[in-house]
Amino acid sequence: MNVRNCRSCGRIFNYVAGMAICPACREKLEQKFQEVKDYIREHKGAGINEVSEACDVETNQIRQWLREERLEIAPDSAIMLACESCGAPIRSGRFCEKCTGNMTKNFKDVLKTNQPEKPKYTKDDAEGPKMRFLK
Repeated sequence: MNVRNCRSCGRIFNYVAGMAICPACREKLEQKFQEVKDYIREHKGAGINEVSEACDVETNQIRQWLREERLEIAPDSAIMLACESCGAPIRSGRFCEKCTGNMTKNFKDVLKTNQPEKPKYTKDDAEGPKMRFLK
């Protein structure tokens, strides 16, 4: 059993995965997220600082929700996030589409090169490997 202290309130809880906060604080954080989401719907074009003050949420928490792609910056907004790889402006997440595509391609290339080669068969084994029985 993995027991930890909650980063928010300090209570001890059974840690499973994700953020190191207890279920009660996780629920409060989810309620804050819904509050922020509703505020953004009602006040289109609101900036991070305005949302932070109105909903009593840290600006870092709002940025984290943007990085997790739970929130997205409006297309007509002057505020943009920067891709962590190339610095290009993005509306949510950590990487732009170009960098995501490059990383995906690189991962696929690595997986292809690390796969063992299939055994080559001779003419005698045209049908492939067979089970042999002793008599």
